[in-house]
Amino acid sequence: MRNTFSGPPHRSASPVRRSRLTKALATAATATLVLGATAACGGNSDPTKSAEQKKLGGSDKLTLTTFGEFGYDSLIEEWNAAHPDIQVEQTKVSKWDDWKNELNTNLQAGSGLPDVVALEGDFMPAVVANPDAWVDLSSPDLDGRWLEFKSDAATTSDGRLFGYATDAGPEAICYRADLFARAGLPTDRAEVAALIGTWDDYFATGKQFKAEVADAAWYDASGSIAQAMLNQVEFPFEKADNTVAVDNDELRAIYDTVAAHVDLGTKAPQWSDDWTAAFSKDGIATVPCPGWMRANIRSNTGEPAPDGVIWDIADVFPGGGGNWGGSYLSVPKSSAHQAEAKEFAAWITAPEQQLKVFAETGNFPSQVAALEDPELLAATDAYFNDAPAGEIFSNRAAAITVQPHHGPLYSDILGKFQDAINRVDQGKDPDDSWKTFLSDVDALQ
Repeated sequence: MRNTFSGPPHRSASPVRRSRLTKALATAATATLVLGATAACGGNSDPTKSAEQKKLGGSDKLTLTTFGEFGYDSLIEEWNAAHPDIQVEQTKVSKWDDWKNELNTNLQAGSGLPDVVALEGDFMPAVVANPDAWVDLSSPDLDGRWLEFKSDAATTSDGRLFGYATDAGPEAICYRADLFARAGLPTDRAEVAALIGTWDDYFATGKQFKAEVADAAWYDASGSIAQAMLNQVEFPFEKADNTVAVDNDELRAIYDTVAAHVDLGTKAPQWSDDWTAAFSKDGIATVPCPGWMRANIRSNTGEPAPDGVIWDIADVFPGGGGNWGGSYLSVPKSSAHQAEAKEFAAWITAPEQQLKVFAETGNFPSQVAALEDPELLAATDAYFNDAPAGEIFSNRAAAITVQPHHGPLYSDILGKFQDAINRVDQGKDPDDSWKTFLSDVDALQ
């Protein structure tokens, strides 16, 4: 297996706790997430009823839509060569937000969706809360295949499974060893890890870095740091019963901490063109780094890396462990080829295929069997100074102790929270931006 990594990313995150449905859940069902039990006005069909099933034949192909880079190109070629009667055609959308908008529109219409749909993990709670438009993918043959928090996030209280997990996202810190050297900081992986074990340490080191290297950013984006810190909070936006509760001390502490340190970052919204350009223009010293983020860093910095640029990976994440990542493949009831769709989705998310994706893109497996594979544990990343990536991300997975609760409105609230952080980056008073955030969340309910 080739232990190098390439391709742009996808991103998402972790689990949901199941309990009684509240007003927030109902709101998500009927308004923002377009996953209600009946077709909305203007739709031509009911998305809760299965389409008439048809046999694939002739030029008909099983359709799959992904976003970012799932690393499926060569796997689909492999599948198609072995399954002449079930040919798969993939459509790629560059960003999850773009695909989410199209997905919601087609769900509302009850038509237009592919046979297999890639979903960001943050979207899965809405599916679980309102599963009528989706095919139950549960099978005794697949029990225990995934990490528990990944399968739990896609499973209803009565045991129905609505997504096959494609990956997980244990986080480390990727860093520019050459910029650390310019600042007089340690460059050895173990020494870097010892330097930034807590968030207080991380920000203090950032101030030290900026005092010496004014023309580079300590971290890539304020929103990136906010996301990293959120991944360590059990109830960031919603309580266990899915009641929205954003005016809480833990969330405000994250907001205030990030707002107080915006001068350490690029002040560019994550995933924006300015954020992309900052990697090669002025330089970024550290990035909160799930496995899939390496593909972004490599693409944004340039391949091969410019002369003198040395990326590396530290086996550390400030404050402990954190998970950012883990998408799913789901099958909508509008598919006319549900049996074939389930067969393909189960195959491409199997341990063997997840290991190949890890080798190709760096997306970390969500399969229990894959995590025990000696080849994964021995994998290194040449672009990142031959860092022992397999070992590091396996260690980071073991360090995860908190899985944030993701209720049906999590994804929407997260967007509003990121908007609030971005406004502070652009000079908005933090208190005023926080008030706008609270108002925006009220409007979601």
